[in-house]
Amino acid sequence: MQTFVLMTKLSPDVGRQVKDREQLGRAWLEQVKQKCPEVKFIAHYALLGPYDFLDIYEAPDAETAAKVSMIGMANGAIQAESWTAIPYKRFLELSEEI
Repeated sequence: MQTFVLMTKLSPDVGRQVKDREQLGRAWLEQVKQKCPEVKFIAHYALLGPYDFLDIYEAPDAETAAKVSMIGMANGAIQAESWTAIPYKRFLELSEEI
């Protein structure tokens, strides 16, 4: 499994639905579980900055990670980016190969 970081920015309309946030988040998570059952979430954070949420998760490949982002976009995100995350130790090993 590969590690990914999902950075999500909600649309202004969805972002204003603070009272419905938990319900909307659960609906999104259920869709991810249904359409990408192999995805394993490691952490979920609310942010105060250019993005609204940060999720760390494991997926088998980049295509599955793309689906996670697309599900976010289909549920009110104006931006949903899945970034590859390489463990630092592995990064150092790769750098030695250069």
